[in-house]
Amino acid sequence: MKALVKTQRGPGFVELRDVARPSPGPGEVLIEVKACGVCGTDIHVLHDEFPYWPPVILGHEFSGEIVELGPGTSLFQVGDRVVGEPHTQACGQCYLCRTGNIQICRMKRSPGWGIDGAFTRYLKMPERLLHRIPDSVSYETAAVIEPAANTVHDVIERAKVEAGDFVVVIGPGPIGLLAAMTARAGGARQTVVIGTKQDEAVRLAKARELGFAVQVHGGAADPVEAVLDLTGGAGADVVVECSGSAAGIASAVDLVRKKGRICAIGLTGKPSIPFPWDKAAFKVCDLIFNLSTSYTSWDRTIHLVANGALPVDKVISHRLPLSQWEYAFGEIEAQRALKVLLIPE
Repeated sequence: MKALVKTQRGPGFVELRDVARPSPGPGEVLIEVKACGVCGTDIHVLHDEFPYWPPVILGHEFSGEIVELGPGTSLFQVGDRVVGEPHTQACGQCYLCRTGNIQICRMKRSPGWGIDGAFTRYLKMPERLLHRIPDSVSYETAAVIEPAANTVHDVIERAKVEAGDFVVVIGPGPIGLLAAMTARAGGARQTVVIGTKQDEAVRLAKARELGFAVQVHGGAADPVEAVLDLTGGAGADVVVECSGSAAGIASAVDLVRKKGRICAIGLTGKPSIPFPWDKAAFKVCDLIFNLSTSYTSWDRTIHLVANGALPVDKVISHRLPLSQWEYAFGEIEAQRALKVLLIPE
């Protein structure tokens, strides 16, 4: 079968190659992949900017159908439609695992960078990490559940967006748009999405289409002043930082109200950046860092998607065969695409 493989360390070294069909081991199932989304992590691995263990098949935002059961499985059947948490090889014994935080176990090796992932026809997964998807949810929509589960975990479970909150999202990429939709599903009274002039053509256009107010850094109006005007001078209850840029991160402190919450999602890719520490201290704001997903966020996300409260399919911009991966990656890096799905051939 064809698979998209990071073959060795260094920038580049990603290619389609023939690999053997895997066989499920004890407690595992074999999944026929129906769709897999391209994540920023995949781009980072391409450029040697994220930990990985080559040679490794990329891709972790998958949906699929179980086609084979390994020994000792009991939770699923052949034919079940599933998505899965990318938390394989967590040790199960450390403090984090034993307190239900397997997603940040230091031994975790997720599909797509730590072990073989889903940019291929068949993927084996531990059945304990799988979740059924309703028949009403298409495989393509289900492939966006993994990134959406991140925003549900970050915005609802950790930053605890509440009914009536005023929310600002910095960075209108796919995760930023999903975060804005998640805030609305969580009860936000208004959500403002902030981007740059470079975001206007695709990302901010989609934010407007989704019904969000939009502000542009470097535009006619200052986003901070606009948010202060909209909130009677107080600032946002919750600021969700998805850009990973130094300027975006610093502006979060200007945008948040006193005793508000800053929900950090975007990664900078740098060892350190300047941060207005004293300004944040005088605002007595909470800064909440986030990484990956919780078990509960998956079920919450599936329910929100199934009942229409979280229309994640709206961020899908491209559906392409796996053979067009180079075009897909290029469109994402040029910001001409939002969420791109690659379909095994």
